[in-house]
Amino acid sequence: MSVFADAADAATPVWFTPGGAPLPEQARRWAEAAGFENGPGKTLLTPDEKGGLAGVLFGVESDDARQINPFLAGRLVGALPAGTYRFEGAVRDARLAALGFALGAYRFTRYGKLPVPAARVATPEGVDRAELERTVAAVTLGRDLVNTPANDLGPAELEAAIRALGQRHGASVSAIVGDDLLGANFPLVHAVGRAAAPHHAPRVVNLLWGPEDAPKVTLVGKGVTFDTGGLNIKPDASMLLMKKDMGGAAAMIALADMVMGAKLPVRLRLIVGAVENAISGDAFRPGDVIPSRKGLSVEIGNTDAEGRLVLADCLALGDEEAPELIVDAATLTGAARVALGPDLPPLYTDDETLAADLLRHAAAEHDPLWRMPLWNPYDDLLSSKIADVNHISGGAFAGSVTAALFLRRFVGRARSWAHLDVFAWAPSPKPGRPEGGEVQGARALAAMLAERYST
Repeated sequence: MSVFADAADAATPVWFTPGGAPLPEQARRWAEAAGFENGPGKTLLTPDEKGGLAGVLFGVESDDARQINPFLAGRLVGALPAGTYRFEGAVRDARLAALGFALGAYRFTRYGKLPVPAARVATPEGVDRAELERTVAAVTLGRDLVNTPANDLGPAELEAAIRALGQRHGASVSAIVGDDLLGANFPLVHAVGRAAAPHHAPRVVNLLWGPEDAPKVTLVGKGVTFDTGGLNIKPDASMLLMKKDMGGAAAMIALADMVMGAKLPVRLRLIVGAVENAISGDAFRPGDVIPSRKGLSVEIGNTDAEGRLVLADCLALGDEEAPELIVDAATLTGAARVALGPDLPPLYTDDETLAADLLRHAAAEHDPLWRMPLWNPYDDLLSSKIADVNHISGGAFAGSVTAALFLRRFVGRARSWAHLDVFAWAPSPKPGRPEGGEVQGARALAAMLAERYST
């Protein structure tokens, strides 16, 4: 059931305070009698004359607050009894408030009967409900994929999810699986995934949608459904969340859902390298030299840096048709988390206009990104004595930057390229962002693409 409702007139008011319209006298007196502390995220249910619910007081930040969270209405989830509500008062951005409420109502219920919030919100006046519904559905799809453990979401299941998405939107979907990757010239994808069990065989999944003569927009996602680290095996603490190592693919799948749902006039291509980085006698090794689709030979510095290898072949594929824009997303480096934490993904691009547009929409959509430099002098850190390139720097510094520089070598024909190094996980609950799998960057990208290509 949708969290959005139409019946605004019959809905119970939620008064955002301070500011905005004055409170009804009875609600004001009740708040004074209850000693209501009007802080951000605080709620107070107010009764009517018959003991029913007259409305809800909801505290928001003052105009001079250092931080204003447009998703703060997500705090209402769980605080409201069943019913339909409408926002009134100091609502700075009604669309984002409604979206924050809806995204905050997300629950991953596949394995247990978790309580699902029963409160609904009336679509604010002037807000496009269909666009909200598409966004929530796409983010829900991405979150569900990230939250699903690897025993139920391997490469085959990730392919199935993309096929289901394609069927829903009338897109064509194909896949190259297992040893067929070698004949199709995806040697890096095959090397990373070849140690997995046969039912988790590696694959490249390709979705195509839209008119062939429309502007080409290509999305590439890292789909490592579980990462043991390979022969450079991870310690147990680092392996616990590795079901989320396909979070970049989940973000691009969610973005593709938004683009197709909005019927943007583009030729959309989604490429996902879906693998499990497992350990067996057939696993690739540190020191191996493996060819790539682009023709560059790659020395393996560490098998736990497998994601950039998968992306390299997939980026090379997408780049071959010279799209207007190619964007990749990946849970790529711990260095990005050290630099910017879990909530703020780094953005890499050489295109100044693309960077400005994307950062503007990231701020407007409350889907934050932070631009990091493609620092050319660090290219030398990827040098190899026996191959064209080493896929890691081998040092302790600038790990996210050098990973992006490695990926850049596999893009040459596209007009613009951007790389997002996402965490794909909310380690603690925040308004609109429950703890667990998260879709980062997709809403900002969708808004940017809509601005560029909407008719």
